[in-house]
Amino acid sequence: QVHLIESGGGLVQAGGSLRLSCAASGPTLSRSALGWFRQAPGKGRELVAAISRNGGQIYYADSVKGRFTISRDRVDNIMSLQMNSLKPEDTAVYYCAADAFPLDFRLSSEYDYWGQGTQVTVSS
Repeated sequence: QVHLIESGGGLVQAGGSLRLSCAASGPTLSRSALGWFRQAPGKGRELVAAISRNGGQIYYADSVKGRFTISRDRVDNIMSLQMNSLKPEDTAVYYCAADAFPLDFRLSSEYDYWGQGTQVTVSS
């Protein structure tokens, strides 16, 4: 059983930066595909960034390319999302997710383990 705990959300002005972290207890994240998803009010959950199990593939949503960076710290069992040049449209609850054997690491339905979510609010 993997437990994921997110931190780092908050309120920031447009153009600012935040770093989200997701700490795992239980099996190591180094053996899992990892993803960050977000859900804005009235909208469905969407993929922000994901990294494959072996780290060989990294995917970013077009809306965040060049601004967000996903990373994995295998030693400390933490995954992170560095968010720069934030925009008001990035406002959402952000969730980290992990799964050992997703068929497609870009799909939320493939992830078995989820964090509780952390709010990110970007003011204009």
